[in-house]
Amino acid sequence: MAAPAEEELVADQADLYYVPEKTLTAMKEKIAAGVTDDKEIEPLLEKVTDPMKLEDDEMMLPVDMRALEKDFEGIEEMIEDLGAIGTAKAFIKAREHFEANKDKEPEDERPAPMKASEWKQAIEEDMLNFLEDEGEDGEEELLEDEDPEEEDDGEAEEPAAKKAKTA
Repeated sequence: MAAPAEEELVADQADLYYVPEKTLTAMKEKIAAGVTDDKEIEPLLEKVTDPMKLEDDEMMLPVDMRALEKDFEGIEEMIEDLGAIGTAKAFIKAREHFEANKDKEPEDERPAPMKASEWKQAIEEDMLNFLEDEGEDGEEELLEDEDPEEEDDGEAEEPAAKKAKTA
């Protein structure tokens, strides 16, 4: 019975995201200063929503999204649901949760900060894997849609191309 709990723990650990260190610091400063206007936070969130615009050498910090009460599909959904200030607070909370290391992971096994160039590469690889998986799923769906009785009725039809040649 330990295996399902371990699998669940591994799934929980995978709920990480990376946020630019400078952006996170600026969010903390603005929240601590009592900013109440979303428009002051929105430019910071643009760097989170589009990491491809970041300088390659900018440092990215891991945040643990398990700290949030709700599971979001993406940053845009967070902003829509929580507003800019709420989203900034959520990222701060997620960073604090990561730093607290409640799972007591050994430090050498924990995700480390990385450069934006590495984060961009990871995003691109995830997108490629996603697209490849979608392609495979599409092929499986096409195969599932074929009627096996049509193929195995004993009277195989000639392909339409051959019929067209003989006609």
